[in-house]
Amino acid sequence: MKRLIETGLMFGNLTPVRSPVLVERYNRALAHLTGKRTALTDFHIDISGYAPEVGQELGDDLYLNPGGVNRMFILLTPDQKRSPLLNAAFSTSRAILRRFIDANEAELFALTARDAVAGELVNSIFSVSDPARLFDIRQIRIEADTTGGTVAKARDLGAKIDRFMQDEDAWFDDVLIAEMIGLAKQTGDVVRNPVTLSQMSFEQNNFWTAHHGGLYIFRDVENPAVISVGDPATVGDLPIAHTIPITDRNRIAIFLEVNGLVEPIVKARGIDAAAILRQKMEFIVVDAAQEAGIDLTGATRRDLRRLARDHADRLPEAYHGLAALWRWAEAEGPWPRIDGSHPAYFYTLRAADHPDADLINMLLAELAPMDIRQLFICHKELFYRLYRGWGPTKQAYVVDFLVREYQVDKAGARAALFGHDPAMEDPAPPAVSDDMIARVGPWGPVRGR
Repeated sequence: MKRLIETGLMFGNLTPVRSPVLVERYNRALAHLTGKRTALTDFHIDISGYAPEVGQELGDDLYLNPGGVNRMFILLTPDQKRSPLLNAAFSTSRAILRRFIDANEAELFALTARDAVAGELVNSIFSVSDPARLFDIRQIRIEADTTGGTVAKARDLGAKIDRFMQDEDAWFDDVLIAEMIGLAKQTGDVVRNPVTLSQMSFEQNNFWTAHHGGLYIFRDVENPAVISVGDPATVGDLPIAHTIPITDRNRIAIFLEVNGLVEPIVKARGIDAAAILRQKMEFIVVDAAQEAGIDLTGATRRDLRRLARDHADRLPEAYHGLAALWRWAEAEGPWPRIDGSHPAYFYTLRAADHPDADLINMLLAELAPMDIRQLFICHKELFYRLYRGWGPTKQAYVVDFLVREYQVDKAGARAALFGHDPAMEDPAPPAVSDDMIARVGPWGPVRGR
């Protein structure tokens, strides 16, 4: 993993904490939330305030996320919004923190000038030892204040000011006036410069969780289901109609299609589909080369094309399926029939334009793991886990590729792969036979051809 860290592909964009003032503020917040402190004088934090160095020091990578639910956070600066979220247990957590910081950026800038802001992503449960409890999570509420309680004190001062202004006898209430003066010394002038944080809550209907081997939970779709990465038998009965194992690719394909969650790359607007398919084919060649023990040091695209020609009989069926689709995209071949049972199928898709596009692209990355670029962008937890098992040749190639062709323009790469141009007209809903659904369910049983 050292190569990933050195190139910024792992722990990249973390916020440095180096000054004694910031370290002390961090320690006050850490003690406020957990009762612990760090002896470190130099470390780096993610968007939630988690520091890998502190986790190693404490021997607890979940020191801000005990039990993997109700994640706590420490904000030393609004600039943390640009940092990643490490050890994520839920796919929605970083987006929620980012939206909270964006909505309160001016207030957080003022508050963190003097103190750390500590808080928690609160839901209605404290344990997910029973997988069914995940379905009790409906809404995430953010509770936050400085370690000195500035926001709560400002709220209290505001209430006292209202009472002072409305009560005719308040001018003679020495106790009230003394309390207002005492609070104002801690909060400043809350009339001219209000000290407040927006009370925010977020719906959590469709999400991924790392718990129980990994679960993709889709409740807010026309045909709800759970996709289980681990053994479905280990999660037991869930309060949802269907649980689909990640290995049942045909049922997953139909689930995605009937809910309108994906679109073929070759039919997407505003992208170079042929170039994307060609790149995916090269990634598959890299994977096959690793299996064959071929050295890829310094390999160029021309080298990969030569390897594909020389070892075509050793390439997996996914490569040949993508090659057929690429030839069609280049108007050099007939339309290939690639259904949900074909190994290339999920490599040919991307998320459709809908609010859960990031979640769907994350699922597709898990279903098409040889596409190392999409895997790194959309599912870093899985990328890092798989990276550990790759040989040195593939590791070196992947790092070189991501540094050379992704890091130089992250936003541009994401837009080229996953961005959506405005549609010319509203797309028609997918055609699904009601009587067929009644007989076999919306995504099974279906057999590949």
